[in-house]
Amino acid sequence: MADRSSSPRRSNRRRGRWAALCAGLALALGTGQGVAAAAGTPEPPVPRGRILALPLAGVGGLLHPEAPPAGADDWSCKPTREHPRPVVLVHGTWANAYDNWGLMSPYLKQLGYCVFAVNYGGTPGNPIKATAHVPVSARQIADYVDRVLKATGAHQVDLVGHSQGGGLTPRWYLRFAGGTDPAHPDRNKVHSLVGLAPSNHGTTADGVGTLVTKLGLGKPAGLLLGEAATDQLVGSEVNTTLDRDGDTQPGVEYTTIVTRFDEVVTPYTHQFLTPGPGATVKNILIQSVCPHDLSEHVSMAYDSNAAQLVRNALDPAHAEPVDCDLTLPVLGG
Repeated sequence: MADRSSSPRRSNRRRGRWAALCAGLALALGTGQGVAAAAGTPEPPVPRGRILALPLAGVGGLLHPEAPPAGADDWSCKPTREHPRPVVLVHGTWANAYDNWGLMSPYLKQLGYCVFAVNYGGTPGNPIKATAHVPVSARQIADYVDRVLKATGAHQVDLVGHSQGGGLTPRWYLRFAGGTDPAHPDRNKVHSLVGLAPSNHGTTADGVGTLVTKLGLGKPAGLLLGEAATDQLVGSEVNTTLDRDGDTQPGVEYTTIVTRFDEVVTPYTHQFLTPGPGATVKNILIQSVCPHDLSEHVSMAYDSNAAQLVRNALDPAHAEPVDCDLTLPVLGG
């Protein structure tokens, strides 16, 4: 009888201890969060990468080829003291703004930037863009940047691009289409260029591009794939012209974010830049930051780890460690 009467009391004491322990843990966690909030220094949000976000964005880009991605193209947006420069997103070859920037655009908007996403190098209504000759596309980007500067009242923009949009085309704009003023870098229209898997020095396309060039098949390939595709081959006239006087322009801060698993811009080391006079370059191999990141060329724009590196490149004074999450080939994450 005694044993049966004491059992409920023991059980109640155990439950009480567990309740106290859980309450203590919750209080400790809550206190930590409260201290950060009280100090007024909350950590920046982490991008919410989702598996299948990239394939779903591809479908959306087919259905809405002229639509901006979420968070972009608020033409009434005015830059803040914390983020004084608008960000212009520049998509890659055969893509458009909607399908390329489904992760990056809302993330940068959440951080407080004025975000704009240009469509270029293609005909209206066609979801396959960025196929035009690189100098033609560069002039379109120049016009778009001028429009952003006028609407926002900003002095400069930051460019964030993927593939062609982070490599040859914005670099051509910076050098030959008015993006910079080498004699007076303070008059540059662009403060920084951040390239995700950028096609900076062309690609061998795993040897296929080299074969096309050696066989003199560049023009037929351009008719089939678009001039931009052949412009980005190693040894093209565009590449040769652009690289003749160095990689960079004075007064511009360059960041490349590269994956060793890139299957499009090969070898991946062709994506790195060498700083010239008055410019700074930061070349980042994403696996050196997040060793288990499995992103390849396509999924880099939907890599939450890469998005955090973009955040740090745009605001290096408040850079934060990257929360390395799982990112898969093609699917992102």
